[in-house]
Amino acid sequence: MSIPAESPPVLVIMGVSGSGKTTVAELLASRLGWDFAEGDRLHPEANVAKMAAGIPLDDADRWPWLDAIASWIRTHTDAGQPGVITCSALKRAYRDVLRGPNVVFVHLVAAADLLAVRVAQRPGHFMPASLLGSQLALLEPLGPDERQVVIDTGRPASVEVDEIVARLHLA
Repeated sequence: MSIPAESPPVLVIMGVSGSGKTTVAELLASRLGWDFAEGDRLHPEANVAKMAAGIPLDDADRWPWLDAIASWIRTHTDAGQPGVITCSALKRAYRDVLRGPNVVFVHLVAAADLLAVRVAQRPGHFMPASLLGSQLALLEPLGPDERQVVIDTGRPASVEVDEIVARLHLA
């Protein structure tokens, strides 16, 4: 997939907890010189508290958060500015809120055992390892009609970023 030069994209780096969204997104945004936003920072405090207590979010919890992410995306696309933002974007209905003509979903996928190790090794993160199973159960694969790139993780983040840049012809 290539991105037309006249319409700079916003890349939504998506996947379940532990897939490497933040690491890859920060490196990608830095390499491209694009704006970056960590979607988790847009969660309302009530969502963070709920997840920290080991309680999965439901759709009612997610809609205001998705609206905040969609607002960031629209600010960039309306201004013709590229950007990179993280968001789990687990369900198609969630992605429908984020979708736009210049939005590309970059889905980071990994084996469940690797995800579990990564989540367990993140001290101080509000998302406990106990919620990984609920995220995996909720995940709906991207459809063929969604602008997307699927990246297998487990490699060094720089290699994954190289693949994203090459597959989207961003260099």
